[in-house]
Amino acid sequence: MRGKDDKTYDVVIVGAGPSGAVAAKRFAEAGMSVICLEQGEFPDYTLIKSDGLDFEFTKDRFYKWNPNKRQASSDYPVNDEESEVSPLMWNGVGGSSMLYAAAWHRFKPSDFRVRTLDGVADDWPISYEDLAPYYDRVSEDFSVSGVAGDPTYPYHDIPLPPFNLGDMEKKMIAAHDRLGWHWWPGVNAIASVKHGNLEPCIRRAACLWGCFEGAKASVDRTHWPIARGLGVDLVPKARVLRVETDREGLATGVTYVDRDSGETHFQPGRIVVICANGLGTPRLLLNSKSASHPNGLANSSGMVGKRLMMHPIATVIGLYDDFFETWQGPFGQRLYSLEFAETRKDTDFVRGAKWQLMGTGGPLNTIGAFPWGDEGGWGEDFHKIVKQRFGRSMDWTIIIEDLPDEDNMVVLDDKLTDEDGMPAPKMIYKNNENTRRMTKYNVEKAAQSLRESGAYDILEAPFVRETGWHMLGTAVMGHDARKSVVDSECRAHDCKNLFIFDGSVMPTGSCVNPTGTVAALALRGAEKIVEGAREQAVSLQTA
Repeated sequence: MRGKDDKTYDVVIVGAGPSGAVAAKRFAEAGMSVICLEQGEFPDYTLIKSDGLDFEFTKDRFYKWNPNKRQASSDYPVNDEESEVSPLMWNGVGGSSMLYAAAWHRFKPSDFRVRTLDGVADDWPISYEDLAPYYDRVSEDFSVSGVAGDPTYPYHDIPLPPFNLGDMEKKMIAAHDRLGWHWWPGVNAIASVKHGNLEPCIRRAACLWGCFEGAKASVDRTHWPIARGLGVDLVPKARVLRVETDREGLATGVTYVDRDSGETHFQPGRIVVICANGLGTPRLLLNSKSASHPNGLANSSGMVGKRLMMHPIATVIGLYDDFFETWQGPFGQRLYSLEFAETRKDTDFVRGAKWQLMGTGGPLNTIGAFPWGDEGGWGEDFHKIVKQRFGRSMDWTIIIEDLPDEDNMVVLDDKLTDEDGMPAPKMIYKNNENTRRMTKYNVEKAAQSLRESGAYDILEAPFVRETGWHMLGTAVMGHDARKSVVDSECRAHDCKNLFIFDGSVMPTGSCVNPTGTVAALALRGAEKIVEGAREQAVSLQTA
């Protein structure tokens, strides 16, 4: 069956998360006809109870991060038996911006030149300067709040004012000043004042389980109302199975299942843009093999699914005699430090890590219910531990830069399928020796930081399995079609009207949160399509 109204759209987008939303909005502003197919549904905010006393008991019922544990009808199973990290993501309108902490960063200029600087990985085919104007634009659309002027970056403005610094942050600032180490107030895609469709944050610290107040910049709030108002057709509960191609190898559209009716449709489009994240995108490409693309779509290089990068996470918690308001938000970062974010000559590893200072949340989080806390608080010492830790602990969460490794990959599982019969992805992932050394070093330094700030005891979790937020690098960009999947404009080398706008195109992963860079890449890619629309190659079947 044909898709919506038998219409051939200028652009068919797969996935309604940050990259899909950014692209859809820009295409619509340019007057292009756009349809976005999303396998999940619109978020139901009535299920979020962050304004209630039972929040910590109910938060994982509907908004659990791991799809294998959440098992919503919109999810697909992931075989992670050969992975040291579990996948964390949200399938639905808004994508994983529904659950992200909204810590907002640009990649550092060095992140685009890792091969040149450190002799590992690859340089990007674009530079920081190429992305800078797009970083500026998306920070406005995502209502980014914070303080401009961090000396570790080229100067750039931040549109919204910062959150006030509390006693917890001030204690750590004083410690880092004594140590001579970098710190900066948290920069977050969270509205500190009313901005666009967002309300001011009242600091419930429930960011990672949806935002009940409407302050966090999830794209179901920031982008989709605007895009739909401009005429974009957003179709939920539509699971895309394949990108279809003609005899010349050009994309003609996508085949998807209407998850309400169970019927299969073909949606034609002149251009196809995939925004399905570092796991879903290689899954779709590999499942779209055809006579013209026998190894999977856009996979003549054999690189689809290869070089899976994650962000291994460690956490170091300090316990204090002081009483702080550590249950307040933003949850993700009240401060951050890039002191150890670059390669240092006195270490036995390359690249670096970002630290973000976080409160330890409510009573249950403080005793270890939070996935990267310890599990020592349950049992007969429950009340004692809550009294000791609640309001009296803070932590450095450490994001480790992961270097690309072709042995870390996403493949199609040969047995496991989703409920529509599409093969499930299988993650194969291990930390390498560089990661282990970097983690050990940063855990030791973070403990030093917390002790300097007055902590009388330190709890360490040097590696946490349930931290697979950022799945990157599985459809890498590059100039050489023999070694990459897409070019510098995110166009597939093998299919000139197929584009990929999510984190899978990143040659390196940095040590900072990637959503700001994902959004900037999507906006830049959409602009390139708009600028080159007249010369764009399309299939004769859709011309």
